[in-house]
Amino acid sequence: MESRNVKSSRRRLVASVSAIAAAVVLAGCAKNAPQDTFQPKGANAQMIQDLQVIVFPIAGVVGVIVLALAGYIFYRFRDRGQAIPVQSHGKPVVEITLTIIPALILSVVGVFTFRTIFDLAETKDTEMIINVTGQQWWWEYDYPTQEGISQPIITSGQLVIPVGTKVLLRETSRDVIHSYWIPALNGKKDAVPGRIHLLRLEADKPGIYAGQCTEFCGLSHANMRMETVALSKADFAKWVANQQKAYVSPAEGTKAKEGEAVFLNQCSRCHQVNGIKDANGKAVISAPDENVYSGAAPNLSHLMSRNTFAGAMFDLVIDKCRDDVWNASSEEFGAKYLAGVSSDCLNQKDLRAWLRNAPGMKPMYADPAKLEKSNGLYRGMPNLGLTEDDIDKLVAYLITLK
Repeated sequence: MESRNVKSSRRRLVASVSAIAAAVVLAGCAKNAPQDTFQPKGANAQMIQDLQVIVFPIAGVVGVIVLALAGYIFYRFRDRGQAIPVQSHGKPVVEITLTIIPALILSVVGVFTFRTIFDLAETKDTEMIINVTGQQWWWEYDYPTQEGISQPIITSGQLVIPVGTKVLLRETSRDVIHSYWIPALNGKKDAVPGRIHLLRLEADKPGIYAGQCTEFCGLSHANMRMETVALSKADFAKWVANQQKAYVSPAEGTKAKEGEAVFLNQCSRCHQVNGIKDANGKAVISAPDENVYSGAAPNLSHLMSRNTFAGAMFDLVIDKCRDDVWNASSEEFGAKYLAGVSSDCLNQKDLRAWLRNAPGMKPMYADPAKLEKSNGLYRGMPNLGLTEDDIDKLVAYLITLK
């Protein structure tokens, strides 16, 4: 008769396996599944899906056979005080068979895998270059001058690309190792300090494709997100033109103008807004290298042309407006995204909370006194101690950055 402890252990094992299985099923049924690798939206992701269609059934069959055999052996040969069973060691037929079968299976999987790896590594056919830099805890996108882009563009949070274009991402990092992953468009690629890693992206149709840093990179690793926005080529040209549009200072006597002054006093040390000038008419150039450990902070030029902030952790738009863009048809998506963030759609709650106390919204090593080897520099945005009046003015100013 089995002991009570054995029965209890079996019940716990069954409960654990059931819980894991349920979690997997529920995760697969998540609403919209924005990071579902089984729903490719581009040529590169389709290559990975084609490989999975081959490998997963093979792995599944092997897994079932192994688990069944293991279960049978555990039950059939459980210790009842009997003699040790006859061993297969020294039986050539058994040993050769158990060597050849796995070798054949791995050979089949290996051939298809190597071919896919080399196909994904191809970059000679790319048509556009974007420099991608990871840092704690956000992504910077730098569009150098090239065909269709006459002036460099620097943005963050949302990578914008034209549909049907093979885009070459040149990835690196300013601090620790990060990993760039947009499941619907391609696999993962590490961003490593001092190195350039190449990744090719291509989207089949307009839309927003969510991603996540997949290399543990510190306190807010789980909050280091990203989105790729695919636009038709005509809409992409409009986006480029808007990003290169000259800065327009708010009108005198407005709250936005007062907010510009607050920005110059509090934010311009780290955040760049291209074209902004001080009271003397001199161009203001940020100096994040003097304040931030990574030496960079998000460029806020045309902030309201994208709909996320804080490393894509928060939406700049309220849920209703976000859903309107995310769920738009391919034909309508471009116009809705290019409309930017309106006053009616602005997510003031999260934006104000961020300005009030950024480290309270997103865990960061924002106090240099508490972080060794920081050389007195911040990792992330510190609490600036802004008054509610300052926040009102800043929000009024930031909404003008379209």
